[in-house]
Amino acid sequence: MVESALREFEGPLTGYVSGLLNGDWERARDVVQDTFLKLHQQDPASVEGRLKSWLYTVARNRTIDILRKDKPMTITSSEAFDMLDDWRPDPAAQAVRAERHEEVLRLVEKLPENQREVIRLKFQGDLSYKEIAEITDLSVSNVGFLLHTGIKRLRVMMGVNEKP
Repeated sequence: MVESALREFEGPLTGYVSGLLNGDWERARDVVQDTFLKLHQQDPASVEGRLKSWLYTVARNRTIDILRKDKPMTITSSEAFDMLDDWRPDPAAQAVRAERHEEVLRLVEKLPENQREVIRLKFQGDLSYKEIAEITDLSVSNVGFLLHTGIKRLRVMMGVNEKP
């Protein structure tokens, strides 16, 4: 179980944690390693059917502990998203994509913390509303509301009209 979970979730989990740690990939790898060590010590039955949300919850809590020791929570840097890509399109497309990423990340920074976090978990972690609710101790409907509100704010900040 641990080996297959490691193959499937190590990269996305490291990217998520790195975002929480403001692009500190070294510390993110340490947190993810701690998370998988805890998984190894865990009774498999206790995480059955909720492995993904369990991993993200443990990693998030460990990251919060680290940040509390250091300083107030910091938010995702562009490096966290850029380093998740294993392929590169042509240079012109990459430049356009990088500019859009930078703009979106800069605007995400302006959202309230709760909206930033659920957006990160949804789009960077590819988690369901239910999994996000378990991780953040919010209701599923509250997660949906925060995502909707956050995305709507991002569209307004980017000057994108929702209806033509």
